[in-house]
This record gives sequence, C-alpha cells and structure tokens, in this order.
Amino acid sequence: MKAKLTDKIATILIVVLSLLIVAVLVGLIGFILVRGLSHINWSFLTSVPQTIRAGGGIGPQLFNSLFLLVLTLIITIPLGLGAGIYMAEYAKPGKITGTIRLVVEVLSSFPSIVVGLFGLLLIVNTFGFGFSLFSGALVLTIFNLPLMVRITEQAFRSVPKEQKEAGLALGLTKWKIISSVLFPVALPSIVTGTVLAAGRVFGEAAALLFTAGMSTPRLDFTNWNPLSPTSPINPFRPAETLAVHIWKINSEGLAPDAAQIAAGASAVLVILVLLFNLFARWIGGVLYRAMTASKRMG
Repeated sequence: MKAKLTDKIATILIVVLSLLIVAVLVGLIGFILVRGLSHINWSFLTSVPQTIRAGGGIGPQLFNSLFLLVLTLIITIPLGLGAGIYMAEYAKPGKITGTIRLVVEVLSSFPSIVVGLFGLLLIVNTFGFGFSLFSGALVLTIFNLPLMVRITEQAFRSVPKEQKEAGLALGLTKWKIISSVLFPVALPSIVTGTVLAAGRVFGEAAALLFTAGMSTPRLDFTNWNPLSPTSPINPFRPAETLAVHIWKINSEGLAPDAAQIAAGASAVLVILVLLFNLFARWIGGVLYRAMTASKRMG
C-alpha cells in the first residue's frame, strides 16, 4: 500500500511539474508573439534597418541568419555524422576513446562567450578570416559538434543488435550494414539532433558578436558573385544576425521605434525556430519512410 501511495504521489508531482514547464513555455512564446506580431509585415521583413529614423526593418539580418544556418549545417552535419558513426561502430573501448568522449562532454559545456573569444583570437585574427559568416559558422560548429556526435552515437547504439546480426548473416559488409540497415533506423534521432543544432544557430548571439560581427554591408541582391563584398552569398563578409540585431537594438538602439522593432524581430525569430522544428520533423519522417521503404497503411 505504501509503495502504491508513493508511486501515485511521484506521478502527480511529475505531471504537475511537466504542466508547469509547458505553461511557462507557452506563456513565454505567447508573450513574445503578442508583442511582436502586430509589427510584422512584408516591408519589415525585407527593408534595411534604420539607425536613427523610424520605420526600419530586418531584411539583411533575417537573410544573414538563414544563410549562417545553411553554412553551419554544411560543416556540422558531415563532421558530426562521421564522428558519431566512428564512436558507435569503429572505436574500441580504451583510454583514447574515453579521452575523446571526455573532450566532447567538456566542449559541450563551454560558455558561449568563451568560445566566441576563442574564435576571435584563432579564427578571426590568427587565421585571418576576419568578422565574417564563415568565422561565425566555424564557431557555431564548435558548439553543435558535441551535440551531433553524441546524438548520432546514441542513435546508432539504440538500433537492435538483431538487425546488425541479420545483415552479417546475409554477408553484407560493415559499411553496407551501417548505411543501409542502421542509418535509416537512426535517422529520426539524427534529425532531432540537427533540429537542436539549428535552434542554437538561430538563437546564439554572444559568440557571433566576436566572429560574425555587429554590422552588415549594403547588400546587392542582384549580385550573386560569392567573391563580391556586396554579394549576399559571400561567406567572408561581416554579417549581423537576427539575434545579434535584437541585442543591439535593446542595448543601444537610437531609433524612436526601437522597442517595436525588437519586439517584431523577436517574434520573427520565435516563428523561424518553430517552423524549422516542424519542417525538420516532417522531412525526417519522409526520409525515414523513403529509406526503409515503409508504406502507410490504409
């Protein structure tokens, strides 16, 4: 009787805490959207910001955030997948493997400001990439790589051993088993890791202050030469992201409508994260069905 009572009390506490967390999250998102949605329109999403006058937009900053997301994922996903597959399927238990795991855990716990200063000293100054999208993407890769490695390794280890043994019984090579048997099953978890990594890209500000910069040159969206300083797709130009722009407006904005711009930009940022999460989960399900050749019933 005492065990049943304890279990019931624990269940109630867990449910109450879960509902409290959900309520706080919904309240926070609702507060941001209610304050910002009224300021969002096509002109706000496409026009350039104003320093002193009212009526500025977030066009360049919005494009910079999306472009930085693409650059970061291009670097992070191959490295994270490769390292995670190695740790799960090839690395043998020992001091070297244990050291790698320790480094990954330590790296994931570094404060963003510290990683930003490291990027400033090494990537921006020593390597000479300057304040640029590429520098920001490399620093965000440092953030996201431990997460991608850990999630990929856990996803592959969670696949039932029977599936791997069935592949071996059929005479498949180790790489064929990894690519054709294990990877499709692990794909939903890997997509979840990618979503978490992408969320870090959208929301990060401290590290990007020291690497991507706090300004954006005048961009010519008719110029698609990636080597031109005014081209929007030039990865080696300075780029103020949406998160940095929000911080900058709140801390030193001089425009009379700075508070409204910050509220609208915050709402856009929240909507972007929500839409990307929904899209990534949908595309993950599509890829899973395609790679496992599964069909919906009914």
